[in-house]
Amino acid sequence: MSVALLWVVSPTTTTTTTTDVSKCFGFIDSSKFFVKDRRLMLNGAAKKSRRQNWNYCSPDADFRSGSNFPVTSSVVASPAGEMAVSSEEKVYSVVLKQAALVEKQLRSRGDLDVKPDIAIPGTLSLLSEAYDRCGEVCAEYAKTFYLGTLLMTPERRRAIWAIYVWCRRTDELVDGPNASHITPTALDRWEARLEDLFQGRPFDMLDAAVSDTVTKFPVDIQPFKDMIEGMRMDLRKSRYKNFDELYLYCYYVAGTVGLMSVPVMGIAPESQATTESVYNAALALGIANQLTNILRDVGEDASRGRIYLPQDELALAGISEDDIFAGRLTNKWRNFMKSQIKRARMFFDEAEKGVTELSAASRWPVWASLLLYRQILDEIEANDYNNFTRRAYVSKAKKLLALPVAYTRSLIRPSRTALASNKM
Repeated sequence: MSVALLWVVSPTTTTTTTTDVSKCFGFIDSSKFFVKDRRLMLNGAAKKSRRQNWNYCSPDADFRSGSNFPVTSSVVASPAGEMAVSSEEKVYSVVLKQAALVEKQLRSRGDLDVKPDIAIPGTLSLLSEAYDRCGEVCAEYAKTFYLGTLLMTPERRRAIWAIYVWCRRTDELVDGPNASHITPTALDRWEARLEDLFQGRPFDMLDAAVSDTVTKFPVDIQPFKDMIEGMRMDLRKSRYKNFDELYLYCYYVAGTVGLMSVPVMGIAPESQATTESVYNAALALGIANQLTNILRDVGEDASRGRIYLPQDELALAGISEDDIFAGRLTNKWRNFMKSQIKRARMFFDEAEKGVTELSAASRWPVWASLLLYRQILDEIEANDYNNFTRRAYVSKAKKLLALPVAYTRSLIRPSRTALASNKM
């Protein structure tokens, strides 16, 4: 499933991993990212071979065989006692940790503006090239979002590009051209590479941009690890017993993007909202986007033998797996879809509360993401809830019309009233 790369930020369909990384960032699909990217990176290697030692390769190239890397588990994915608390409580603990990290930096520095790079001979130009490459990828596969990032400060803009590319590469491992070769061990190796990245040991030039970003902004490694856990889940799981299970999956593959990106986007200095509440809103947008992906892609996922819908709610509605695989458009299905769309819209409503609290230069791409993704739900309704054979999409004309609306909303200043910090 394509991951909804969020709040932007925001990698899956419901095999939802590949195409929607760009969707949450900029609503442009791509299925050939690695083919073209590999060629460009190899060209770059030829030009710079005498000046640096980064490896230039696609993320899946080194992760197809076994390895001796230890298996690392996600904090919110501990198998032991998984049902002791709800998925929302597990995710909330990650939100609190990230919010505390941001607040700590705010207290120590007063703001989140990064300092200029310290020029080390022979490295600054290479790092600039790495960020430029991330920007090129973002511009090609997430056009709408890329335009929005141009309103940000140069430091924030480059950091968001770097995070976008890492999420996309992670998503491609499970839903990209070489997905059939990817194993759980391969994802363990990708996670070990992530840990190296956070320790300042990037493997290639695109990793280098992320490695530099996490040293400048209060970005925690846990959301990155949790996104990889979502990729693992897609390898081993094709059914979800209830919404609690589905919520955790949506957090892994999409909600994590919000937690990664808010530290970069920044909270408006005049905002009275708590850091925690802004992160909750970012999380809500990721969940809303991924639920929208799931509802849009029911037919596509069924063709792969996957059903990303709560099994208990399907049973209560009198809908069987055979009904879904056969694409039976009945009144039972329509009523079921109405309830699922209502839930997704509730998460969008929750997300709206936090967008205005972001720094002024970061609001436009987020509002664009929210408004455009929300319109997909409208299109599902316009298709008479036939998401078996008809793919709901927002036309180019509607996208263009939404951009000035998003920009207008981005001009609204944060309220002087503290945003409630309620868990969902």
